[in-house]
Amino acid sequence: MGLLSLIFVSILSVVCFCSLIHAQQPYVGEATTNCDTTDASNSNSVLGYSCNGLNKISCQSYLVFRSLPPFNTVDSISTLLGSDPSQLSKINSVSETETFETSKLVIVPVNCSCSGQYYQANTSYVIEHGNTYFSIANNTYQGLSTCHALQDQNSNLTTLNSFTGTRITVPLRCACPTKNQSDVGVRYLLSYLVTQGDTIFDISRRFGVNTGRTLEANRIPEEVPNIYPFTTLLVPLENQPNSSQTIAPPPPPPSPSSASPSPNSSSNKGSKKTWIYAVVCVLGAIILILGTVIFCMFFRKSKKNPDPVIVTDSLEAYEKPSNKKIDEESQDFLESMSDIAQSLKVYSFKELQAATDNFSPSIWIKGSIYRGTINGDFAAIKKVNGDVSNEINLLNKINHFNLISLSGVCFNDGSWYLVYEYAANGPLSDWIYVNNNEGKFLNWAQRIQIALDVATGLNYLHSFANPPHVHKDVKSSNVLLDSEFRAKIANLALARAAQGQEGEFALTRHIVGTKGYMAPEYLENGLVSTKLDVYAFGVLMLEMLTGKEAAALNGEENMHLSNVLNAVLNREDGPESLRHFIDPSMQENYPLELAVIMLRLIDSCLKKDPSSRPATDDIVNSMQENYPLELAVIVIRLIDSCLKKDPSSRPATEEIAKSLSRILNASLTWELSNNISSY
Repeated sequence: MGLLSLIFVSILSVVCFCSLIHAQQPYVGEATTNCDTTDASNSNSVLGYSCNGLNKISCQSYLVFRSLPPFNTVDSISTLLGSDPSQLSKINSVSETETFETSKLVIVPVNCSCSGQYYQANTSYVIEHGNTYFSIANNTYQGLSTCHALQDQNSNLTTLNSFTGTRITVPLRCACPTKNQSDVGVRYLLSYLVTQGDTIFDISRRFGVNTGRTLEANRIPEEVPNIYPFTTLLVPLENQPNSSQTIAPPPPPPSPSSASPSPNSSSNKGSKKTWIYAVVCVLGAIILILGTVIFCMFFRKSKKNPDPVIVTDSLEAYEKPSNKKIDEESQDFLESMSDIAQSLKVYSFKELQAATDNFSPSIWIKGSIYRGTINGDFAAIKKVNGDVSNEINLLNKINHFNLISLSGVCFNDGSWYLVYEYAANGPLSDWIYVNNNEGKFLNWAQRIQIALDVATGLNYLHSFANPPHVHKDVKSSNVLLDSEFRAKIANLALARAAQGQEGEFALTRHIVGTKGYMAPEYLENGLVSTKLDVYAFGVLMLEMLTGKEAAALNGEENMHLSNVLNAVLNREDGPESLRHFIDPSMQENYPLELAVIMLRLIDSCLKKDPSSRPATDDIVNSMQENYPLELAVIVIRLIDSCLKKDPSSRPATEEIAKSLSRILNASLTWELSNNISSY
């Protein structure tokens, strides 16, 4: 018995050592969304990446951070992430006084070291009122830490409400290369922050890395390469990253061929070593199994009544469909295309190649979207990987002027291509922020009309779609403007049916959205209702009226947006504070009284209690009632300017004609909008 045990333990040790020196780091996946449960074995790396590298003391590592106010300067980002500002400025090719543009990718050099079982780069953070471990990990640090790691690191603080002003340790997710990685030339690991729309292929291409190596580094199977926002992906690098890699290159033209590119020589070398490790470990596993069988048979005689073994399925198994299931769903959906083809055009891939000049970079819009020409008309053609059946089915059933229309689909080489109507003036986000580099500008009437369009489109989704739907991702980049600056709500990929009766909420554990737009009840508790869209609409309107991004407004005042508004609306110097608050690029060419009305409407949309927010039909009615009054005020102002005593202060006839033309167009637009919203 002693000999058998000794053999068993020896084999187990050899196999474990074999797996340790070869193992890469597991991708965290969706495990970050549930802060109440932690895998003690850390099999999903929520507590940090395991210390399995060649150098278990420390190594040079890199993080990626997206600049968002108030963390948008070299100094503020360095302080937040515990990095040397001189090194940060050098690697990003900027000065130490640089202010980064919003959402700019910033490379952050850190010293990654082993702390117990896990790699981490430690920094510190002072708790603010309203903070939770989840909000610190996902909002402040954007996913560079997890709520589980924060709880584990600061176990003496169970809740943060009573510890405002206390400094806590924040373990940032980093790792050092394993022996296997070092053998193929990997010198650094970069923790890349995944955002909506990212793919492993695109991330690898950005940093000049073989996709297979990235998959291997994160233990992600090639068959199911799913990644999620607010998570980190380890990118294995042979050389230090540089500032040119923070700018995403345009995607290459999609190929109709399904043939995979042949790996380079270094990959072949790595593959050979991988097979050697795999064979050794498999043989070890077989020996381990045989030893276990013998061991169990030996002890079976001494156990007449063994304890029963209970096998259970984890909740996550039901939430994450296998690749086989996805393929089956895609196949079922393809078989149902005959029904869809009655209202949507099903294009061949050759037709889309012809429409886009073989997906030429010259007509690339952004991401995986190209401008095509079909039958003489422009169209937006978007390549999508994954299940699109929900979006296609929804867009196929709805028809509204203020919702982007889907005219056709194509399926080729495992990818979907969706053909949308073309919005000539692009996303609203290109027009409303004061720091836009192209000098784009919207006047007051245009902004209010666009807001009314968005409210009308949301009201259709909430009240007239069958079943009613929640968009779940209302933001400035998902509102497109046509040639007449009329708004179209786009990107319904996250839309879901609005469950429950009036006043009831559906629950979700999978929190997906954009920082600044997510309602408190959704971010903190996963509550989903139409009031989630109302909150995001309030944020959008606030951005349109101030010319500032929500993150900047929140960051400047360090409080909830509703409190920011109340502070402005209730100040004694009301008119003066409003003039400073509203977008200065409008040069006060707006009716102040109506600006106050709009801000109070926004305030009602931003209420912390979702049941206190108005429904979208109430918002539409309120805006339609005030819009004719706004036009009247503009006309009165024009008349007043014509009656100035000083002749040099009166406008020229050309300016009067232009103003009257704009007023007429706005009046016709409002009348059209009324007609549209009535059906």
